[in-house]
Amino acid sequence: MISTYQRLKRQRDAGEINGFTLIELLIVIVVLGILAAVVIFALGGITGKSAIAACQADGATVSTAIAALETQYPGSAWTSGAASSLTSNADGGPYIQAWPNNSSHYTFGGSGTTTTGLTVTPTGGSVTNYVGPSSCNGVK
Repeated sequence: MISTYQRLKRQRDAGEINGFTLIELLIVIVVLGILAAVVIFALGGITGKSAIAACQADGATVSTAIAALETQYPGSAWTSGAASSLTSNADGGPYIQAWPNNSSHYTFGGSGTTTTGLTVTPTGGSVTNYVGPSSCNGVK
C-alpha cells in the first residue's frame, strides 16, 4: 500500500495524473448553486405574467364564442356549464369545446344573454364582470 501511495505521488508530481481537488469541486458546486438561485428568483415573476396573458386570451376566446352565439341566435340566452348553449348549441356544434379552466389562477363563468354576463374570478379574489383584458389584472 505504501508503494502504491509513493507511485501515485511520483506520478502526480511528474504531472502524469490530472484531476481536480476536492476544494476545487466544492467551489464549482457552490458557484453553480448561486447561479441557479439567481435564475430561479429572476424567473419567479414570469409565472404571474403568463397567468395574466392566459386569462386575457381565454377571456377573448369566450367573448368571441358568446358573440358568435348571439349573432347566430339573436335573443338566445347562454349559461355556463357543460350543457350550456355556448358549449352545445341547437345545431349540435359547440362554439367552444369547454370553459377555460386554470383553477390555480382564475376561473371563467357566468350566465346571461350578452357578453356582459361573462365573469372572471381570480383565485382568492372576488368575481368581476369580464369586460376586456384589464379584467384579468387581479390574476396572480
